[in-house]
Amino acid sequence: MKIKGIGEVKAMEILSSIELGKRIFLKKEEKLIKLDNPKDIYEDSKYLFYNLKQEYFYCYYFNTKQELIKRKLIFIGTINQSITHPREIFKEAYLLSASSIVCLHNHPTGDITPSKQDIYFTIKLFQTGEIQGIPVIDHIIVGNDTFYSFYEHKNELNI
Repeated sequence: MKIKGIGEVKAMEILSSIELGKRIFLKKEEKLIKLDNPKDIYEDSKYLFYNLKQEYFYCYYFNTKQELIKRKLIFIGTINQSITHPREIFKEAYLLSASSIVCLHNHPTGDITPSKQDIYFTIKLFQTGEIQGIPVIDHIIVGNDTFYSFYEHKNELNI
Protein backbone atom coordinates (compact mmCIF):
# COMPACT_ATOMS: atom_id res chain seq x y z
CA MET A 1 0.00 0.00 0.00
CA LYS A 2 3.10 2.21 0.20
CA ILE A 3 3.24 2.23 -3.60
CA LYS A 4 1.28 5.05 -5.18
CA GLY A 5 -2.03 3.85 -6.66
CA ILE A 6 -2.19 0.62 -4.64
CA GLY A 7 -5.03 0.71 -2.17
CA GLU A 8 -6.10 -1.83 0.40
CA VAL A 9 -8.25 -3.86 -2.00
CA LYS A 10 -5.58 -4.01 -4.72
CA ALA A 11 -2.94 -5.00 -2.13
CA MET A 12 -5.17 -7.85 -0.95
CA GLU A 13 -5.65 -9.03 -4.55
CA ILE A 14 -1.88 -9.07 -5.11
CA LEU A 15 -1.21 -10.95 -1.87
CA SER A 16 -3.97 -13.44 -2.71
CA SER A 17 -2.46 -14.04 -6.15
CA ILE A 18 0.96 -14.66 -4.64
CA GLU A 19 -0.47 -17.12 -2.10
CA LEU A 20 -2.42 -18.95 -4.80
CA GLY A 21 0.73 -19.21 -6.90
CA LYS A 22 2.63 -20.68 -3.96
CA ARG A 23 -0.05 -23.28 -3.37
CA ILE A 24 -0.13 -24.33 -7.00
CA PHE A 25 3.57 -24.38 -7.81
CA LEU A 26 4.98 -25.40 -4.47
CA LYS A 27 2.46 -28.16 -3.88
CA LYS A 28 4.17 -31.29 -2.66
CA GLU A 29 3.74 -34.35 -4.80
CA GLU A 30 1.07 -36.58 -3.32
CA LYS A 31 2.04 -40.16 -2.62
CA LEU A 32 0.12 -42.51 -4.87
CA ILE A 33 -1.57 -45.54 -3.36
CA LYS A 34 -1.12 -49.00 -4.82
CA LEU A 35 -4.33 -50.95 -5.35
CA ASP A 36 -3.55 -54.28 -6.99
CA ASN A 37 -6.46 -56.55 -6.13
CA PRO A 38 -10.27 -56.34 -6.22
CA LYS A 39 -10.68 -56.36 -2.42
CA ASP A 40 -8.34 -53.38 -1.94
CA ILE A 41 -10.09 -51.47 -4.71
CA TYR A 42 -13.48 -52.23 -3.16
CA GLU A 43 -12.28 -51.12 0.29
CA ASP A 44 -10.99 -47.87 -1.21
CA SER A 45 -14.19 -47.21 -3.16
CA LYS A 46 -17.08 -48.33 -0.97
CA TYR A 47 -17.50 -44.89 0.59
CA LEU A 48 -18.26 -43.52 -2.90
CA PHE A 49 -21.38 -45.67 -3.10
CA TYR A 50 -22.68 -45.40 0.46
CA ASN A 51 -26.46 -45.01 0.69
CA LEU A 52 -26.99 -44.10 -2.97
CA LYS A 53 -30.45 -44.54 -4.50
CA GLN A 54 -29.29 -44.67 -8.10
CA GLU A 55 -26.42 -46.20 -10.04
CA TYR A 56 -23.10 -44.39 -10.11
CA PHE A 57 -20.33 -45.40 -12.51
CA TYR A 58 -16.73 -44.62 -11.56
CA CYS A 59 -13.38 -45.38 -13.13
CA TYR A 60 -10.07 -45.79 -11.37
CA TYR A 61 -7.09 -44.93 -13.54
CA PHE A 62 -3.69 -46.50 -12.79
CA ASN A 63 -0.07 -46.01 -13.79
CA THR A 64 2.29 -48.86 -14.74
CA LYS A 65 2.95 -49.67 -11.05
CA GLN A 66 -0.78 -50.15 -10.39
CA GLU A 67 -0.80 -46.92 -8.38
CA LEU A 68 -4.02 -44.94 -8.47
CA ILE A 69 -3.72 -41.78 -10.56
CA LYS A 70 -7.34 -40.66 -10.34
CA ARG A 71 -10.89 -41.65 -9.36
CA LYS A 72 -13.45 -40.22 -11.75
CA LEU A 73 -17.23 -40.26 -11.69
CA ILE A 74 -18.19 -41.00 -15.30
CA PHE A 75 -21.96 -41.26 -15.11
CA ILE A 76 -24.94 -41.10 -12.76
CA GLY A 77 -27.76 -43.37 -13.85
CA THR A 78 -31.23 -44.29 -12.73
CA ILE A 79 -32.36 -46.56 -9.93
CA ASN A 80 -31.47 -49.66 -11.95
CA GLN A 81 -29.45 -48.56 -14.96
CA SER A 82 -26.23 -46.75 -15.81
CA ILE A 83 -25.69 -45.97 -19.47
CA THR A 84 -22.02 -45.33 -20.02
CA HIS A 85 -20.11 -45.22 -23.27
CA PRO A 86 -16.55 -46.59 -23.56
CA ARG A 87 -15.55 -43.32 -25.25
CA GLU A 88 -15.94 -41.43 -21.96
CA ILE A 89 -13.90 -44.01 -20.07
CA PHE A 90 -10.99 -44.09 -22.52
CA LYS A 91 -10.97 -40.34 -23.16
CA GLU A 92 -10.01 -39.76 -19.53
CA ALA A 93 -7.45 -42.58 -19.67
CA TYR A 94 -5.68 -40.86 -22.56
CA LEU A 95 -5.72 -37.48 -20.84
CA LEU A 96 -4.12 -39.03 -17.73
CA SER A 97 -1.70 -41.28 -19.67
CA ALA A 98 -3.14 -44.17 -17.68
CA SER A 99 -1.77 -47.68 -18.13
CA SER A 100 -4.88 -49.52 -16.96
CA ILE A 101 -8.44 -48.97 -15.79
CA VAL A 102 -10.80 -50.48 -13.24
CA CYS A 103 -14.49 -49.66 -13.64
CA LEU A 104 -16.89 -49.69 -10.70
CA HIS A 105 -20.60 -49.21 -10.34
CA ASN A 106 -23.14 -49.88 -7.67
CA HIS A 107 -26.42 -51.74 -7.56
CA PRO A 108 -28.67 -49.69 -5.24
CA THR A 109 -30.69 -52.82 -4.45
CA GLY A 110 -27.59 -54.31 -2.84
CA ASP A 111 -27.73 -57.41 -5.10
CA ILE A 112 -24.31 -57.69 -6.75
CA THR A 113 -25.35 -60.26 -9.36
CA PRO A 114 -24.36 -58.84 -12.76
CA SER A 115 -27.18 -58.21 -15.19
CA LYS A 116 -26.99 -59.28 -18.84
CA GLN A 117 -26.26 -55.64 -19.69
CA ASP A 118 -23.44 -55.58 -17.12
CA ILE A 119 -21.87 -58.68 -18.66
CA TYR A 120 -22.25 -57.43 -22.24
CA PHE A 121 -20.84 -54.01 -21.37
CA THR A 122 -17.90 -55.50 -19.47
CA ILE A 123 -16.97 -57.78 -22.37
CA LYS A 124 -17.14 -54.75 -24.67
CA LEU A 125 -14.92 -52.76 -22.29
CA PHE A 126 -12.32 -55.53 -22.02
CA GLN A 127 -12.20 -55.82 -25.83
CA THR A 128 -11.94 -52.05 -26.31
CA GLY A 129 -9.14 -51.90 -23.75
CA GLU A 130 -7.17 -54.54 -25.64
CA ILE A 131 -7.57 -52.65 -28.90
CA GLN A 132 -6.71 -49.28 -27.32
CA GLY A 133 -3.69 -50.65 -25.44
CA ILE A 134 -5.12 -49.57 -22.09
CA PRO A 135 -6.50 -52.73 -20.49
CA VAL A 136 -9.60 -52.68 -18.37
CA ILE A 137 -8.37 -55.03 -15.69
CA ASP A 138 -11.62 -55.30 -13.73
CA HIS A 139 -15.20 -54.15 -13.46
CA ILE A 140 -16.48 -54.22 -9.90
CA ILE A 141 -20.13 -54.12 -8.86
CA VAL A 142 -20.63 -52.74 -5.36
CA GLY A 143 -23.57 -53.78 -3.20
CA ASN A 144 -24.43 -53.77 0.48
CA ASP A 145 -21.10 -54.43 2.20
CA THR A 146 -19.91 -56.71 -0.60
CA PHE A 147 -18.71 -56.65 -4.19
CA TYR A 148 -18.57 -58.67 -7.40
CA SER A 149 -15.36 -58.68 -9.42
CA PHE A 150 -15.52 -59.61 -13.10
CA TYR A 151 -11.77 -60.28 -12.92
CA GLU A 152 -12.33 -62.93 -10.26
CA HIS A 153 -15.11 -64.54 -12.35
CA LYS A 154 -13.50 -64.27 -15.80
CA ASN A 155 -13.49 -68.02 -16.43
CA GLU A 156 -17.13 -68.48 -15.44
CA LEU A 157 -18.24 -65.74 -17.82
CA ASN A 158 -15.86 -66.68 -20.67
CA ILE A 159 -14.35 -63.22 -20.74
